Amino acid sequence: MNAVLAPTLRLVNGVEMPRVGLGTFRMRGNEAKSAVQWALEAGYRHVDTASIYKNESEIAWAIKESGLPREVVFITSKVSPLEQGYEAAMAAFAATCSRLDTAYLDLYLIHWPGVAKMHVKSERNGQLRADTWRALEDLYRQGRCRAIGVSNYTDYHLRELLSSCHVRPMVNQVELHPMLTQHQLGALCCENAVQIEAYSSLGCGELLRHPVVIEISAKYKRTPAQVLLRWGLQHGHVVIPKSVSKERIFRNFDLFDFEIQDVDMAALNELNEDRHFCWNPNEIA
Repeated sequence: MNAVLAPTLRLVNGVEMPRVGLGTFRMRGNEAKSAVQWALEAGYRHVDTASIYKNESEIAWAIKESGLPREVVFITSKVSPLEQGYEAAMAAFAATCSRLDTAYLDLYLIHWPGVAKMHVKSERNGQLRADTWRALEDLYRQGRCRAIGVSNYTDYHLRELLSSCHVRPMVNQVELHPMLTQHQLGALCCENAVQIEAYSSLGCGELLRHPVVIEISAKYKRTPAQVLLRWGLQHGHVVIPKSVSKERIFRNFDLFDFEIQDVDMAALNELNEDRHFCWNPNEIA
């Protein structure tokens, strides 16, 4: 493959992370296989999955079929709310590596701060979060994860973790787009060298139809999706757009030959409503 590759950024521990990855939420079977194959063909070298997505085996198949060496593809997976706690997380990691046919992960995240079927205000959530993080720290020390982090952690959850951890999280993957800019969380992450990774950059499709986004996309002769993803990149985020369309997968990667001017970045920033299109972590734990 001779595709142009996405630039990388350096995490606090020195690991290079591609700035654009393929999100795979709700992809299953042949759909997942094809999407990953097309992404690797387009130049993606970063695939984001999770045990709860139930597509890790398909992703492993697609990477192997590509002929690319394992070490050039940055693979992220996540321990689910069903797998929290030290022993459960260690077992979950082993199962994920088996399904992905790999001895290590590039990035392993705690998927949600809450535990499945546990009341949002239960103190057990906090204890199990801490125990799960201890498992990730051990996996990191053992060299089985090149980087570790969290997902859907709010200011509260992140401050709690930073106050007690031995290894700081390197990444926080959160819903982030012009209608949910997460300024306060972003400042906390920046202060503590935690890289923000944005999912649902397109606002679950709703932002693609927003008049401001459409106007700016016309100005730059780009798709609304490209404008929204470029907005995230210019804020310093890693983005992981999801698509099962070959054309869109290629377009979503074509982000590095234009720049949004300050006036248009400001117009997009002003769309913020602190609006979640996905689950709100504050309602989970």
